[in-house]
Amino acid sequence: MPFSFPSPFYAVADPLHRPDLSFQGLTRHLCAGGARLLQLRVKQQPTRDFVSLATAVQRICQRSQCTLIINDRVDIALAAPADGVHLGQEDIPLAAARKILGSEKIIGVSTHTAQQALTAEQEGADYIGFGPLFGTTTKATGYTARGLEQLQEIRGQVHIPIVAIGGITAQRAPAVLQAGADAVALINDIVLAPDIQHQVKALLQQLDSLER
Repeated sequence: MPFSFPSPFYAVADPLHRPDLSFQGLTRHLCAGGARLLQLRVKQQPTRDFVSLATAVQRICQRSQCTLIINDRVDIALAAPADGVHLGQEDIPLAAARKILGSEKIIGVSTHTAQQALTAEQEGADYIGFGPLFGTTTKATGYTARGLEQLQEIRGQVHIPIVAIGGITAQRAPAVLQAGADAVALINDIVLAPDIQHQVKALLQQLDSLER
């Protein structure tokens, strides 16, 4: 069966250096708020510690029936075991990741241009990430803001699901979905909120109302 996002909200578990928030705690808040797909984004952590963390996060996700995607690391996705992996343009090639993980795992690929999006689809990605849609301080991509018009162009060229990322807020999310994204990744607007669980619930109610 072709992959589809279980929700228009693509959660990213990255505490953004909040001293009061662990990866596990953030995952609990996101899942309690209703997140049904979550990417665990961990940078600069020893592999042994990353495996332990990913395994703990996977247990939390399983209890909430939330799909877990590991950012960048195929080995961690295999060890956790997670439901899939999300690859950047500089990560292991998609074909190699598929060989390691098998056909049942989800593989997403970050794209920034139409050619990258088409290549990802042709090589068998289950979905693509597209961005940065707007200006963002969360992650340095080396690309300028892509904008809604480029998102619309990509939507007209690929047939697999698209998650838009980069500078997206709850206020901007409806326009992003209307421009062709199947899901939106919000990070700052969620992770820096005083009440993450409430913020996720409010966002999902807002996005669900668009589908009626």
